Amino acid sequence: MPPSAQPEPLAAEVADSSASRIHVRQAGVRDLDAVMELRLALLREHPDHPIYGRLRADVTGRARDLFATQLRSTSESIFLAEREGVVAGILRCVEAIGSPLLDPARYAYISSVYVRPEARRRGVLRALLRAADKWSRERGLDQMRLHNVAGSASAEGAWTALGFEIIEQVRLRILDRGRS
Repeated sequence: MPPSAQPEPLAAEVADSSASRIHVRQAGVRDLDAVMELRLALLREHPDHPIYGRLRADVTGRARDLFATQLRSTSESIFLAEREGVVAGILRCVEAIGSPLLDPARYAYISSVYVRPEARRRGVLRALLRAADKWSRERGLDQMRLHNVAGSASAEGAWTALGFEIIEQVRLRILDRGRS
């Protein structure tokens, strides 16, 4: 999307039990600061995680460049959810290439999902996922995949409630640099 283009609003408004509206829209380059804030908040929420807790000292500069590139990409979209005019959540959806040996050839990969703590359990994640569903179907994709932090009961419960099932595990082994 050219930087001057306005992202197209999505028909993804829902009402939660407190009657406040959730509006989901595709983020544009002008949203870079909000994208950075939410994506870095996601990483900082897990300081003890063996992968996400290892932020580089220059993370802000690296994030700005990376997220700006992602916002311009034609094979992915970053969605922002707003409640009462405030950005409450984010979800990144990427059109990913599958293994040449397996079906499907392409699928939607969901990543970098974050809802501000004060906005959780109010329909924000569900509204973001609706936008990702629509985006994926428009591209002819019929499968979504994601990774979530292991051991987070709230994340595991939310994704299960939204129809995702666990199909594999990611494991980590740290190599001792002094040994061969």
